[in-house]
Order: sequence, then C-alpha cells, then structure tokens
Amino acid sequence: MSKYDFESIIDRRNSNSVKWHVADNELPMWIADMDFATAPEILTALQKKITLGTFGYEEPDDNYFDAIIAWFKQRHHVNIQSEWLNFVTGVIPALSSVVRRLSHVGDNVVVMTPVYDIFFHSIENNGRHVLESPLKYDTDTNHYEIDWHNLETQLAEPLSTLLILCNPHNPVGKTWSQKTLSRLLLLCRKHGVTVVSDEIHGDVVLGEPSYQSLLSLPVEQLHNAVVIFSPSKAFNVAALHAASVVVPDKSLRETVMRGINNDELAEPNLVALEGSMAAYQKGEKWLDALIEQLQYNRHQVEIFLHDHLPQLKFASENATYLLWLDVSAVTENSSDLVKHLRKTTGLVLSAGNIYRGNGEKFVRINIACPRQLLSDGLMRLSRGIKTYANVKQ
Repeated sequence: MSKYDFESIIDRRNSNSVKWHVADNELPMWIADMDFATAPEILTALQKKITLGTFGYEEPDDNYFDAIIAWFKQRHHVNIQSEWLNFVTGVIPALSSVVRRLSHVGDNVVVMTPVYDIFFHSIENNGRHVLESPLKYDTDTNHYEIDWHNLETQLAEPLSTLLILCNPHNPVGKTWSQKTLSRLLLLCRKHGVTVVSDEIHGDVVLGEPSYQSLLSLPVEQLHNAVVIFSPSKAFNVAALHAASVVVPDKSLRETVMRGINNDELAEPNLVALEGSMAAYQKGEKWLDALIEQLQYNRHQVEIFLHDHLPQLKFASENATYLLWLDVSAVTENSSDLVKHLRKTTGLVLSAGNIYRGNGEKFVRINIACPRQLLSDGLMRLSRGIKTYANVKQ
C-alpha cells in the first residue's frame, strides 16, 4: 500500500481549473492534467517559499541545473552537460520560439500524425506550414509505426526545415527506441532538417519499453537536435511554468537562446524554481507510486473494455496517462461521438480528429484520477456508446 494518497477526490470546481470548468453534472477526462495532488515534497518547498514573503525577480542558479542533470543521469541514464541547458517558462512557448527562430515564414514543419494538437498552433500561428507524415496504424496489433518512406519524402521537400517530434508520442502513447531515434536524426540531418523533441511525457512511462530521450544518443549525432522537457506532466505542476531547453550544439544553442531571450521566456515565476527542484531532488518515490497507480488504472480500463465495450480497441502503448481508444467499430466521426457522450452522459473526452492523421476514428481519455472517478467515467462511456449506437441505427 502506497503511503501517498491517490484516492481522495479534490474538488477543483471554481478554482480556475481549465479542466474542471464544466457543468455540475459533467466529468472531464480530456486535458493532460491529473486529478491527484502533487508530491508532498513539492508542496513543502512551495510553502517554504511563500513563507519567505518576498516575491522579487529570480533566476535559476547552479543548484537548479544540477538537480535536472542528476535526475536525468540517475533516472534515465542520460548525461546532460550544464552548458547545454537553459530555463524556459513552458514547453509550448519554447517550442513556438524555436519555430520562429529556426525556420522562416512559409517553411514546412514536419510532424508525424496523429500528434498533440498544439503543435499545429505553434506552426500555423507563426506562418509556417504543417507537413504531415501519418504514422502507419496496424489494425491487428492496434499499434503505430513510422512510415519511413513517406517521412523521407516530406523531409526532402525543399521548404522543410524542422521536424517536431513527440517523445513519448501523445496521443498514441508510444516510446521511441534509441534505434528509431538515431535513424530519425540521421535522416533529418541528411535533408538539412532540425529535430525539435518535445519530451514532456518522458517521466510517465508505465513499464517497458522505457523512455529513451533524444539526448541518450551519442553527442556527435546531436548537432541538429533541440530537446524540451518539463516536470509538469509527471508531477502535475503545469501552473509552475517551468521547463528546460537542451541544445548540445553551441552554434544552434546560441541561435535558440537569442529567440528565447527575445521572447522573454527565461525568467521564472514565483515558485517555478523551488517546485521544480523539489520534484527532481525529492519526488522520485512519489513518482514511482504514481506510476503504480496509473498502471492499475490502465489495467482497469483494459478489463472494462474487454467485459463491457469489446467494440472499442485499446490502441495505446505504455507511455502517458492518456489512453487512445479506437472507436472505428462504432463511428468514423469521433467528434460526433464525443459531442454525444457529453450531451447524454456528461463525460468530456478529446475527439481524435484534432490530432489529425487517422484521429477521426479515435478518442483520447485521461485516466490520471482516483479510482472512483475512473469507474464513474467508464460507466458513462459505456452508457454513451450504447445510446450512440441506438441513435445511429
């Protein structure tokens, strides 16, 4: 039995929570935000900071960067040199800044779809073009793989300058192997394309295969690589606005950091440094307990689908707490299904079409919640799927 509490239900309504800005009868299981309190060690660090009572300008020091370096070395067997590492106020602001700095208006930015929808915003809102390379979906195994022929075709386009990688991949929950990452990086280098790897879900991998950072590759392969990560998903601290950008190549790093400094993304807020250091220095036991809870929740979903909703296929691999469900036996219009679920049961899920690729046949569900909420959500899903089938007959 874990000493940490993953069963108490925290009332987050009327708390400025994006996730819980819903009607009284609704249950949100969409955005990547856990319904667990964060690690007690983080709360203690934040309380100490607030008790200090002075809220002036701050900047990260060696202790902050040393905590990150030690975490990656101990947890992931990855060696990060301190000069590669820079603080930023969030993964997506940093990603958008990198897009502006390392590409030009009108350029192509390649993404492997279905993928996190905010990537498209970072690309298109900055005047660049999304160039999709759809992942190949195996309907027998319900797993995805890279379509290498298509990917090289897209990278070889004259205006392709960046590839944004999701590692682990959201929403399909896939951890990319070192072999795959090496092949990907070399292919991009062949075509003069820089790889920007969003690794925000790297600490939320439920067993093997383990998370492999792009930074786990030999340093001589990393000349065209930018890696961005944050403790926000693993420790449920998105509101701290703390993330890191790692750029091994000096020339590329100087270019990236000019953009980040111009965009004023390198100044931490009140609690960003203390919260992040507490996560990396003292949060490992809590994270291990969280992963056990998520493994349990995931198993409960698998059992429920098998027993009550066999028409839905479990298409997630072992990363993230966001499950990707194949609903193609019910509908090929997941947006319509999600609207029906919310209207008839109050269950709020993410429609797969927003992730492009073949997402119109999928829904995404967040299982990072106490068992009582998970059970409630699954029962609502079952009722909604059954009534949807009746409506469509």
